[in-house]
Amino acid sequence: MQKPREIIDKIYERHLISQCKHTPKHIAIIQDGNRRFAKEKGVDVSVGHKLGARKTEKVLEWAQEMGVRHITLYCFSTENFNRSEYELKELFDLFTEKALAIAKDERVNKNKIRIQMVGNRELVPTGLMEKIEHVEQLTKDHEGFTINLALAYGGRNEILIATRSILEKVKAGELKPEDITTKTIEENLYQEINIPPVDLIIRTGNEKRTSNFLPWLANGNESAVYFCAPYWPVFRKIDLLRGIRVYDQRIKNSHLP
Repeated sequence: MQKPREIIDKIYERHLISQCKHTPKHIAIIQDGNRRFAKEKGVDVSVGHKLGARKTEKVLEWAQEMGVRHITLYCFSTENFNRSEYELKELFDLFTEKALAIAKDERVNKNKIRIQMVGNRELVPTGLMEKIEHVEQLTKDHEGFTINLALAYGGRNEILIATRSILEKVKAGELKPEDITTKTIEENLYQEINIPPVDLIIRTGNEKRTSNFLPWLANGNESAVYFCAPYWPVFRKIDLLRGIRVYDQRIKNSHLP
């Protein structure tokens, strides 16, 4: 039997859906608040990360239901390497566990889900990187729904790496400086993967900043941004719909004279 709160939430969800005529193709999410949620609940930080991972699975399901085609998840930034050895081990163990689970999940093949990583692969522990690359290979031909894992990721760092790559090509005579275009930069940012411009950034945990996340694809595309208060483990479908409503309103306003 549904609780009164669940009934109210369902009614409000339908109301939000009725308000949104445009669905973003690509949503990027900064999953913030796992640690603060654990602290407030008086449990180990690893519990917060595990609950956050469960929430991620639900959000991916909701996004697919709504017709979103690409989700980029900010899983682990380059700055996060400053955390304690204990927390890093817990996080990388959790990432490895999830990578193995994805490889065996029948929904991946059924729904043609593609998994790919965005970030500095040299910084990722070897064992975890091998699991991720295995999943990438298994799903490389899937075109139904794409999940981009931003791991060991930093926006300024990725632009720096792309710049070095372009300079090497100029130095080798493979590219002329006058031939460098925005397309050249994009090709060197994401050399082996295809990621479309970001339509909507969502950040949880009541932090109102985008934290160097996908600056080329998000800022360059003037994406909509939705900041919300709930910590990631308690993020609701209503919160996702509110974010989509922000995107919808931006699209509607852009059509005004």
